[in-house]
Amino acid sequence: MRRSKGFTLIELLVAIAVMALLALVSWRGLEGMARAQALNRERGDAMLTLQAALSQWNADLDATTALTQIRPMDWDGRVLRLTRRSTDTAQSVVYVVAWTLRADAAVGARWQRWQSPGITTRVEWQQAWDRAAAWGQDGGSSTGSGSELRGAELGLMPVEAWQLYYFRNDSWTPAVGAEVLGTGTPLPDGVRLVLSLPPGQGLAGLLTRDWLRPTAMAPKS
Repeated sequence: MRRSKGFTLIELLVAIAVMALLALVSWRGLEGMARAQALNRERGDAMLTLQAALSQWNADLDATTALTQIRPMDWDGRVLRLTRRSTDTAQSVVYVVAWTLRADAAVGARWQRWQSPGITTRVEWQQAWDRAAAWGQDGGSSTGSGSELRGAELGLMPVEAWQLYYFRNDSWTPAVGAEVLGTGTPLPDGVRLVLSLPPGQGLAGLLTRDWLRPTAMAPKS
């Protein structure tokens, strides 16, 4: 009887090498898929955060209200302050809201929002208005109420820089303070927000968002 011929040593070594190569290729393929999924999740999370932040931005601008002896909007080059009405029609209160860019050790800088408690008197409004200015400049540390002011803030998203423009007199111009707007037209017809998003956070580059005051005519770009 003839003995069956088995694999030679060289054939076994070749087979082992081929299997090792296939395992390496499969592992790299799985690693690439995992990396792609992680990037997609990061981008998706960044997009959701951006959408939530811009929705809040629009909601604040939509609810901005001009009342007697109360400023509805003011920009000092660093912080935007707004007086906005409550979305709860059962409550006759207003809020002071502030937006600014603040240094963040983890990401460099973060876009942040601050909101006061509900306001019913002009004295309360003035106090909240001043606190919003202090928060926007140094977190309120100079007024001795830093922890209180920071407790009302919300860090939204990493941003390298931001710019504001107002639509006034049929053109977009850099945002100005309340004194320049005057009492006759205390609100611009539109607000253009330009955010510079840092790389490595799922989204990067310049983002422009225009808001139009509901009672104003549509601005021309």
